[in-house]
Amino acid sequence: MDLRAELLKSIWYAFTALDVEKSGKVSKSQLKVLSHNLYTVLHIPHDPVALEEHFRDDDDGPVSSQGYMPYLNKYILDKVEEGAFVKEDFDELCWTLTAKKNYKPDRNGNSVVSHKDAFRLWCLFNFLSEDKYPLVMVPDEVEYLLKKVCTAMNVELNCCELDDHLSQDPQHQSGMTVWQFLDLVNSGKLLRGIEREAVSMAVEEVYQEVIEDMLKQGYLWKKGQLRRNWSERWFTLKPSALSYYMSEERKEKKGSIALDKHCCVEVLPDRDGKRCMFCVKTSSRTYEMSASDTKQRQEWTLAIQTAIRLQAEGKKSLHKDLKQKRREQREQRERRKAAKEEEMQRLKQLQEEKERKLQELELLKEAQRQAELLLQEEEQRRRLQHEEMQRTLEIQLKEAEQARASMQAEMVLKEAEAERQRKRIVELEEMQERLQEALHQEVKARQDEESVRYAQARLLAEEEEKLKELMKLKEEQEEYIIQTQREKQVLKQEMENKSKYLEEAQKQLEEVRENRQRVDQDVMAAQRKLRQASTNVKHWNVQMNRLMHPIGPGEKRMTPCGGFPSIPPVLLTRRESSLKLRQRLEDKNYDLEREDSKKNVNNGETRRLSLSPDMDTESSN
Repeated sequence: MDLRAELLKSIWYAFTALDVEKSGKVSKSQLKVLSHNLYTVLHIPHDPVALEEHFRDDDDGPVSSQGYMPYLNKYILDKVEEGAFVKEDFDELCWTLTAKKNYKPDRNGNSVVSHKDAFRLWCLFNFLSEDKYPLVMVPDEVEYLLKKVCTAMNVELNCCELDDHLSQDPQHQSGMTVWQFLDLVNSGKLLRGIEREAVSMAVEEVYQEVIEDMLKQGYLWKKGQLRRNWSERWFTLKPSALSYYMSEERKEKKGSIALDKHCCVEVLPDRDGKRCMFCVKTSSRTYEMSASDTKQRQEWTLAIQTAIRLQAEGKKSLHKDLKQKRREQREQRERRKAAKEEEMQRLKQLQEEKERKLQELELLKEAQRQAELLLQEEEQRRRLQHEEMQRTLEIQLKEAEQARASMQAEMVLKEAEAERQRKRIVELEEMQERLQEALHQEVKARQDEESVRYAQARLLAEEEEKLKELMKLKEEQEEYIIQTQREKQVLKQEMENKSKYLEEAQKQLEEVRENRQRVDQDVMAAQRKLRQASTNVKHWNVQMNRLMHPIGPGEKRMTPCGGFPSIPPVLLTRRESSLKLRQRLEDKNYDLEREDSKKNVNNGETRRLSLSPDMDTESSN
């Protein structure tokens, strides 16, 4: 979403607030005042001539939004430069105009959010609303915004109550206006039992994250460049820079680290008494920092990597990218839903076609049964007629024989009778022809029956093809489901392998720590043995020095005042020189032994430090 679209959303609220009669038009005097305020807050040079020329009073009445847009685009929006004005001041101007008319908090002070928090929620609503007018926010974005506010307060959103509220009004399914959203938040249904200060802090945090593109903020220790000392600073991370201040009030800015696609962030081992260290490398300098714990270090490194990735992709805002992705996902869901509905409609049509074919088939079967009944009745009737005719002929033949036997004498009468018989034969021949015609009709009816059966077979074949297509679609759907389940199993197996690798790395870390403790104990035991041995050596050296001078057989032991035998001065001098030489050798050996023990201890510490960063790196990974 570009800067022009963001500005137009806020200006739309200001324009509709000035439309008192809700006619879609605003008086020219009010538009002059609005344009003058927009000039001021956007830091654009005023053009009073163009303003008066465009809104002169010699034409008809108020101006609609379509009539105001040419002036707004030409003299205001086309001259706006990003970074030349404070976006919050511009939004606050439009909010002030629209809130006086539309925002109605609880006068008894029972509202969940303050006026300032309502302004921030209004800005968040404009950012997440759809790019069409009138401005609404779809239920998915409403749930997303409320979840972020609840997450900032470390509470969980009650999605059931939100769904109940959205289901009460069917218009909320297509989108919710900002005033309906603020009424929902102020009603306390979703934020029941939460203090107003906690809600205010959560709204401010979400506002900084979404509107001000604040990826992360918090205290870190930073190493100086010249003095190389460590100082605690308040850091704020945006996609373009990592800035640091003296305190979280952000009044005194100490510096900023410009981020681009050539920057990188690395984890450092603990040193100089600092732990959880990491560095940000730019093309000109490396900045070393220290977090309070491993979790904070991981969060900061991930956030900085996200900012570098946005710079590499040429994107200015993380949440604009996330909003576009959510919108694409909603469009994909809508397309899948439409495709599914189309498929269900097609299946429904196929089912209706199948039912229609079945009805036609039943009608054909019923017609076939009726035709068979008619054929059976016709055949029964013809058979009865033929039997009746045969009986009639038999009776006539009998009568003819009787007449011929009894009336041979009456030839004249017989000839007359024969003439009648000939006429009867003609009638019988005509009847035979009619019988043949009836048989021809029967054959034709059988042929019609065959054609009907052929049509029935063709319909059954078409039905079988439709069933095969339906089964094929069902098999494709089952294959897609099986493929999805396989991919899910593969992902689950990868997660299990990673968890196993992590457990093995933790076991190796514990073994290395135990080895380090055993080495430290061995070094301490060796030091104790070394001190004991040096003490023993000194003791025996003293004993040997006492026995260095042997006593001769004729010598007398002179006992001075102390009562011990006297020793000649020469022997005392030699004895002292030998004792001093032996003492110097012992001190030199003792110093060498101490240096060796220190080297062993330092080697153990170096080996422990070289192992510790690797283990920390593995644990952070």
